[in-house]
Amino acid sequence: MDLLDIGWIGTGVMGRSMCGHLIHRGHKLHIHNRTREKAEDLVQAGAEWCDTPDAVARKSDIIFTMVGYPQDVEQVVSGPQGLLQGTHPGAVIVDMTTSSPDLAKLLSQRAAGKGVHLLDAPVSGGDVGAREATLAIMVGGKKEVFEKIRPLFEILGKT
Repeated sequence: MDLLDIGWIGTGVMGRSMCGHLIHRGHKLHIHNRTREKAEDLVQAGAEWCDTPDAVARKSDIIFTMVGYPQDVEQVVSGPQGLLQGTHPGAVIVDMTTSSPDLAKLLSQRAAGKGVHLLDAPVSGGDVGAREATLAIMVGGKKEVFEKIRPLFEILGKT
């Protein structure tokens, strides 16, 4: 897979490690976190800080989210400065937060209305799995979109 400009929202305990794996594989990351200080090590490693999720989306074709709770997912994706405010048709949003299937369907519909694909991809394996890139990733969404970004999932996990 070619090196990509990738967006990442959520650099907490798990997101920081996951984002770091992509940086170390040579991808350019555009990142945002509610608390900038929690992302400083990633900026030092080469990621570009963006002040809002929509700013991340404007610079990225594929955007991963790994945030705390379903309400955080909804805000990050479709809030006033959310990803859908900055994405372009054909972009892919991958939500890796353990969230609600109903919310995933709703956000997928909202994304589709803008010509954007959304994959629901919660993980299992905890912070150790994130650090060691051994996560199990369960992906829901269009198969052709999944296949397009499968190599990125293979960087983050084993199953």
